[in-house]
Order: sequence, then structure tokens, then C-alpha cells
Amino acid sequence: MFKDLDPILHSQLRLSIVSILMSVEAANFNFIKETTGATSGNISIQIKKLQEAGYITVDKTFKNNYPNTTLSMTQTGIEAFEAYVKNLKKYINPAEL
Repeated sequence: MFKDLDPILHSQLRLSIVSILMSVEAANFNFIKETTGATSGNISIQIKKLQEAGYITVDKTFKNNYPNTTLSMTQTGIEAFEAYVKNLKKYINPAEL
């Protein structure tokens, strides 16, 4: 009846990052930082975990001699997020099972 929630997505900051990325084609690091209000170091750690899980891609370039990190969802990440939301809905409203 109740399925385990994905531990990668169950972290508040990682879930915030993925939620943002689900609503845009891609987002840069500073946009994620401003939107979540998290520190650069914490975001970097969470991005690495999401990337290692295969949920996001990270593209590092330079823009006007400044590092520019752009994040986007992978198909695996999209499917994991959709499954997470579906399973979470079962916890919120078990009568609809």
C-alpha cells in the first residue's frame, strides 16, 4: 500500500532544487541559490548527490570570466520525481488508493 519515498528526493533542499528544475528547461546555480535561500556550499553538496543519482545534469562553463553552472533534469530524474509525487499523494490521501 505505502511505498518507500525516494531518499534522494526526500531531502528538503534536494526536493526544492528538483521542483525548481521541473518547472524550467534549465536553471543556473545563482537562480537556485536565490530561490532556495540556501548557502552555496550546501547547494553544491546537494547538486552532487542529485547528479550522482543521475537525476540532473550539470554543465559548467564560463560567462564573462565567471564560472556559470547550469542544471537541468534528466529523464531518469523526471521519472523519479513523478514517482515520488505519486507515492507521496498516497501518504497524504490513503483513502484514494
